[in-house]
Amino acid sequence: MLIGTVIGNVWSTQKDRSLEGLRFLVVRPLDAAGAGTAETVVAVDPLGAGVGERVLVAFGRAARHAIGRGHDIGFQTAVVGIVDRIELPGVSLGPHEDADAST
Repeated sequence: MLIGTVIGNVWSTQKDRSLEGLRFLVVRPLDAAGAGTAETVVAVDPLGAGVGERVLVAFGRAARHAIGRGHDIGFQTAVVGIVDRIELPGVSLGPHEDADAST
């Protein structure tokens, strides 16, 4: 699992049938200091998270279970939670705060 910030949406008019009706988000993972990394992941979103929100992303079987499609899906990354607050040693972030703003 990882914690990240939703930075965008992905629309696809042509996709595998197992992905029909699913919403896709672009998520930027957070590092241990609470800052965004340079990489991004695309995750299915069954919860309705919005751009700017912090989310918990699961991979593999946990993601497929959260999507509710078992093993018959062509995707292995899903939003499984919308984060209210993150507290780590030296870092405390609300849902829309940047790590730099909290220091």
